[in-house]
Amino acid sequence: MENPNHFCLGIEEDGMIITSCMLIIIKNLTRNARPFALIENVVTHERYRKKGYGTAVLQKAITIAKEKNCNKIMLMTSRKEESTLKFYEKLGFKRGDKTAFIIRVE
Repeated sequence: MENPNHFCLGIEEDGMIITSCMLIIIKNLTRNARPFALIENVVTHERYRKKGYGTAVLQKAITIAKEKNCNKIMLMTSRKEESTLKFYEKLGFKRGDKTAFIIRVE
C-alpha cells in the first residue's frame, strides 16, 4: 500500500468497513502517456446496500482518477445481476466498450 498509485478506498461505520474498492492508476505509453485507472473489488456489506455508500466510494475513486489525469477508468465485475450492472451505468460506466479476458492463476 506504499505505492502512490494504489488506493484502497472504503467507508467505515461502527468500527466495521461497510464498503470498499481498489483503485489502481497505471502508467501508459499511448494517449499522450496519460495513465488509465482500474477499479476492482467493489464490495458493500449486504446490510448497507442501496444506501449510497457504494456510490460514494466509487465517486471518490472516479474523482481521484480524474485528478491523476487518467484517460479512462475501467471497472470489471463478475456480477451478472441487471441491478448491479445498472448501478455501474448510473455512475457513467458503459457496457460493451471493451471485452475482458481473464486467466485465473492458482
